[in-house]
Amino acid sequence: MKFPRPTQPYLPTATGWVYLAVVLDLFGRKVVGWSIGNSLATELVSSALRRAIENRRPNGRQLLHHSDRGCQYTSDAYHATLKALGIECSMSRTGNCYDNAVMERFFWSLKHEWTKHESFENLEEAQMSVFKYIETFYNRVRIHQTLGYKSPDQYEAENAPVLAA
Repeated sequence: MKFPRPTQPYLPTATGWVYLAVVLDLFGRKVVGWSIGNSLATELVSSALRRAIENRRPNGRQLLHHSDRGCQYTSDAYHATLKALGIECSMSRTGNCYDNAVMERFFWSLKHEWTKHESFENLEEAQMSVFKYIETFYNRVRIHQTLGYKSPDQYEAENAPVLAA
């Protein structure tokens, strides 16, 4: 059986590759934290996680963080960060992109709906474009079949108050 090649969070620029790390809330498919940089080191994914925590300000409920088995996510430093924040770690099985399908789909959408049609001179241009995609289109406007054809923001607005009650 041939498995599809996972979609990677790499974006080409005229000055080299830039890398994107994303934290996506599975409840509403909303991107709640992201970071882009010149290195795929642990600091990139740690930065995206910190932004997610700052944006969501979880109230001490049990959190589960699921990722693939990239070296950034398996590093001692990243696991120490998760532990310090009280976040349980979950990881995909080795070589199984289906375990992380929601994130793979996000990266596919980003590339095929947005960045495939653009070229970037540098990190700053790529960062601005990713900002526009995530913050003004993906979270606010892009509908998802899984969410009843609503955007992540709309779905959360309609459903989060019910769950909190």
